[in-house]
Amino acid sequence: MTFDLTPEQDQLRDAVRALGRRYGHSYFVEKAKAGEHTTELWAEAGRLGYLGVNIPTEYGGGGGGITELAIVCEELAAAGCPLLLLVVSPAIAATVLSRHGTEEQRKRHLPGLADGSQKIVFAITEPEAGSNFHRLGTVARRDGDGWLLNGRKCYISGVDEAGHVLVVARTEDSSTGKLKPALFLVPTDAAGLTRSKLDMEIVSPENQFLLYLDDVRVPADALLGESLDAGLPALFAGLNPERITVAAMGAGTGRYAIERASEYTATRKVWGGRSIGSHQGVSHPLAHAAVQVELARLMIQKAATLYDAGRDLEAGVAGNMAKYAAGEAAALAVDTAVQVLGGAGMTTEYGVATLLGAVRAGRIAPVSREMILNFVAQHVLGQDKSY
Repeated sequence: MTFDLTPEQDQLRDAVRALGRRYGHSYFVEKAKAGEHTTELWAEAGRLGYLGVNIPTEYGGGGGGITELAIVCEELAAAGCPLLLLVVSPAIAATVLSRHGTEEQRKRHLPGLADGSQKIVFAITEPEAGSNFHRLGTVARRDGDGWLLNGRKCYISGVDEAGHVLVVARTEDSSTGKLKPALFLVPTDAAGLTRSKLDMEIVSPENQFLLYLDDVRVPADALLGESLDAGLPALFAGLNPERITVAAMGAGTGRYAIERASEYTATRKVWGGRSIGSHQGVSHPLAHAAVQVELARLMIQKAATLYDAGRDLEAGVAGNMAKYAAGEAAALAVDTAVQVLGGAGMTTEYGVATLLGAVRAGRIAPVSREMILNFVAQHVLGQDKSY
């Protein structure tokens, strides 16, 4: 057992950290408040190969795994630039395509995902069903040589930045007559696909949307994989990378908040010439938050290692635990940073309150803390299913 990164992973961490700090949190906030995207940072990260670290080399990627992509997510967040589309496009879409796409689909999409010139977003959540794919209302029906898609999706990230959306729908199994999940690569400019922006109380350059699919026709090769049988394994293939990279982003955000607060409390002097950080009422909450973030990082490392080793069931447990731990730790770290900074913590200048909405959302999405506790109770503790 080792807790050390390889020399190549260490170099990746250092390089991504340097890139993130060149842009910084002020860049992130300015883009968000202007209603713009982090186009420059994304393009540079793609050019340097960071967006494709987990994509096979034959498709222009770095040939690494989710461990490497988690490093990218964490270090950009630790620099104050938590990019949600790293989770959606390289982690979910690229993994699903790499593992279950046809060779033609891989050749068509993976090189662009690797260099950042292409983004593919993911649409599973629905107004009624949430993320419960057993109750999804979006249905795909055969239409000649192609498919017709109808339904609604909600909280879909980055549709305005992407060329395609990976839509989770249900199709009829001709052998059983039952509906089964399938994934479709739908161009975001497809006829019948419309969107409505959701106004969110989160400071982020990445937007959320409602999607409406009204007789959206796609060709046969829009179906991900060689057949309908690829749907269920493809869907699950994206969930562990999603949880692990979301957790990494949360851990990085927690590190950023603690670093900002620690710099302030070590130099801020009010009574008797001593720094406010010398008082345990200030230092202990920060130390507690730092412990929680570090514990989350260890679980993230375990989950990524298991996933990259092909141990999917174990990675599922560890990934859910990592996401839970990081969500709680990030929310604690940002809230503690705001508290110890006092009034300064609520200003844009000090750059911590701008993350309150994002870390609070991290306890809800992409899977809520309660559903993770349900998962652990059932699959780890052997309890009866409660829902």
